[in-house]
Amino acid sequence: MDISGKRIAFLAADGFEQSELMVPKQKLEEAGAKVDIVSIKTGEIWGWQKDDWGDSIPVDRTIDVVQVDEYDALVIPGGQINPDLLRADKDAVAFVREFYDSKKPVAAVCHAPWVLIEAGIVKGRKMTSYHSMATDLKNAGANWVDREVVVDQGLITSRNPGDLDAFSAKIIEEVGEGRHERRAVA
Repeated sequence: MDISGKRIAFLAADGFEQSELMVPKQKLEEAGAKVDIVSIKTGEIWGWQKDDWGDSIPVDRTIDVVQVDEYDALVIPGGQINPDLLRADKDAVAFVREFYDSKKPVAAVCHAPWVLIEAGIVKGRKMTSYHSMATDLKNAGANWVDREVVVDQGLITSRNPGDLDAFSAKIIEEVGEGRHERRAVA
């Protein structure tokens, strides 16, 4: 699917899981999208690869200057450090909440659903994540399932680096579909 002309925000901080940012970024760019790395600081952020620091990537824009209406989708890579830093940043959490409320696709992989929990958007949603996050999501009211990729009305979640091809393909599909109606949760 061609998503030329679409602009995607990747929200990340130091400690992002290297493959969980780089693989979807490459696949989205190959499908024609423009990708911006959005972070809580300027300069560059460092990836995490296996058990040590990985490569850095330049930050295109900071969270304090971006607007939801500039983007067609939001992707949050995992790792353990990255989502922990993001969920502690009030501007990052507010951006995620506003993005979700805009009905545009929001994608999170591995431990990134921590940010979705903090934004208060998981209750009643069918989701997946890294297996150790199942209890966190269930406690926040999500319906956790163990699948490579899960979509609930434009909310896309995936488990780990082994699922990145399916995760990336689903993001491209959902971006192509545009906005998604989201049912109210009691």
